[in-house]
Amino acid sequence: MPDDVFPPGPPHPAIGPPALPSAPTPARLRVVVADDNPVVRAGLGVLLSGRADIQVVAEAADGREAYEKTFHHRPDVVLLDVRMPGVDGISALPHLVGIAPVLMLTYSRESEIVHEALRLGAGGYLVHGEFTADQLVQAVRDTRNGRANFTATAADALLAHMRHGTAPARSPLPDGLGAALASAPVHAPPRQREHAESLSQLQPLVGQSLVTGGSVSPPNRQQYGLSSREVEVMELIASGMSNQQIAATCFISEKTVKNHINRIFTKLHSTSRSEAIARWLGTAPRDPGRHP
Repeated sequence: MPDDVFPPGPPHPAIGPPALPSAPTPARLRVVVADDNPVVRAGLGVLLSGRADIQVVAEAADGREAYEKTFHHRPDVVLLDVRMPGVDGISALPHLVGIAPVLMLTYSRESEIVHEALRLGAGGYLVHGEFTADQLVQAVRDTRNGRANFTATAADALLAHMRHGTAPARSPLPDGLGAALASAPVHAPPRQREHAESLSQLQPLVGQSLVTGGSVSPPNRQQYGLSSREVEVMELIASGMSNQQIAATCFISEKTVKNHINRIFTKLHSTSRSEAIARWLGTAPRDPGRHP
């Protein structure tokens, strides 16, 4: 057959199934780093942002800046130091946990600080020098997913309290830590204050209850008839803790926590955490059809 019967031309395209659309890139885990040491902040930024699934979206040098950056960026996790000038990490913690999970990352190893951080809602506690880079990265991922991580010093502090069977007596923390929480609560920046109600209802209410001379009158909590353990659990609920964190702080099982919460809700005539907190802090509107 002559060659010119089929004149040369472009090759026919290959016939096959249409190309599948590429899978969407998973959203990166967004982190705010709060530490007064610029070298630590820089090191954490390089370490975390070097992972494909993590992005450091902001850095802060004290608790007030940590709150402002967290309020603005709404990260998945906040890494928070304890000892910082101005507003320290313990003072800022109750305000932060209403916006994002917080992982304490600090040189502070005192057992009373560890326990107070957990009581106020921290999702884990890591002491510098006790973890590897990979362990830190995994702890950040775990914190976003609600799993707690503790390095040896923090775990030993919790274990010591568990062996004694009770939480340590509340006493002033070293170096005046936590003082800013009672004397100078962290507020949203002026341009953002009108949006403050969009935050979790938990922490702003806690802040109001701790500031003397405010407009919120002290509630009559005796009227609800809570037991001493139920009072302890209710205070932890009001601080923003999850059931898992309450269980770790009180050294009881999550099932026991749920049982306490069910009884608390019944006594407070509440159907949700926010409603129970409002009644406990005395900020719920009066309902003449309900008692108390």
